[in-house]
Amino acid sequence: MTENLNTPIIPTWCPGCWNFQILAGVKNVINEEIKKGKKKDDFAIVSGIGCHAKIFDYVNLKGINTLHGRVLPTCLGMKVGNPNLNLIAFSGDGDCYAEGMEHLIYAARYNADFKYFVHNNQVFALTVGQSTPTTEIGYKDKTNPLGVKLHPINSIKLMLTAGASFVARVYAEKEQIEYVLKEAMKHKGFAFIEVLQPCIIFHDDTGYGEKTYSLEKTGHDKTNFESAMKKADEFDYNGVKKDTKIPLGIFYQKERTIFEELYPQLSELRKKKIGWGDIKR
Repeated sequence: MTENLNTPIIPTWCPGCWNFQILAGVKNVINEEIKKGKKKDDFAIVSGIGCHAKIFDYVNLKGINTLHGRVLPTCLGMKVGNPNLNLIAFSGDGDCYAEGMEHLIYAARYNADFKYFVHNNQVFALTVGQSTPTTEIGYKDKTNPLGVKLHPINSIKLMLTAGASFVARVYAEKEQIEYVLKEAMKHKGFAFIEVLQPCIIFHDDTGYGEKTYSLEKTGHDKTNFESAMKKADEFDYNGVKKDTKIPLGIFYQKERTIFEELYPQLSELRKKKIGWGDIKR
């Protein structure tokens, strides 16, 4: 069967925003999982604060629209409460890499079993375009009239060195969202998925589209950590240059013990296969 994951709320994203592609891809994958036998109540979502967070209003699933930067600890709490949840979380680059940076490092370390999308348009778009930790040098806004001076962080390298067991990057197109989420759903552990998503109002002219290529099509070995680090070095988030190459796909994947299996109480709950309807309130 196919569930109606739509809500009656009219989207208020800008017309043409790449968030619509992310929304469509995520809903398609969840419905495919339901067709395979999972229940709608087996899924939940979490979002933070920012343009990305409106996705919470447009997907008819249980979950929490939480505080700025606090998506990841909220997810961990939900997994402790019900370790069998199929949990999908969403942040923006400001929500994740600025306010939420300390939680991001520990999410990779803890390796709880949920999937995490970071909508990266390299600006605080909801609050009209201020720079974030991934904004390129030279970007000008009202808070940086002389242009950003600090080098952007490389979030893929950050996640690799922090020990994330699944690290991927896609462009904000529905087909890419669907591919990587399907692969992430098969993965047992924390799946980090960054979505390059130009903001059509404040950061549109990135030139990224024609610079991207598929890791899968070039035969990249996603089990090889050293190879993943080399691929992560190809794009430093500092704008497009003549020789810029932007790899897309799964950089690294290697399953290891998940947080829920480290403690007997959580292991027992996992074995019971509890759902929302089984929790006593």
